Amino acid sequence: MTDLKKTKAPLTTITYDRREVKKPTGNIYKAIKIIAKRSEEINKDLKSELDKKLDEFKTEQDSLAEIFENKEQIDISRFYERLPKPTAIALQEWLEGRIYWRDMTEDDFNEYK
Repeated sequence: MTDLKKTKAPLTTITYDRREVKKPTGNIYKAIKIIAKRSEEINKDLKSELDKKLDEFKTEQDSLAEIFENKEQIDISRFYERLPKPTAIALQEWLEGRIYWRDMTEDDFNEYK
């Protein structure tokens, strides 16, 4: 698995050349579907990782003061908020050729029936 925190994906929205995006598949819609699927995986991984880190701070009974004073927990949350969006990370991976995908033919579908 790639370290998603070391990605070169942009933090802001930028315009991409759609010819570059569709080049691996030859079809922009296929490319977007693959990128969207990877984006969902990245989002799930990041959320799971964040939840694990925040679970370390859970106690049976949090007092109101503890909730507002837990600086480490706030720093962790802010770090994840500052990461590029999962779609930007997935698109960057796609353009760098780091997403594995395959084009299934009709015969491939019949194998799974």
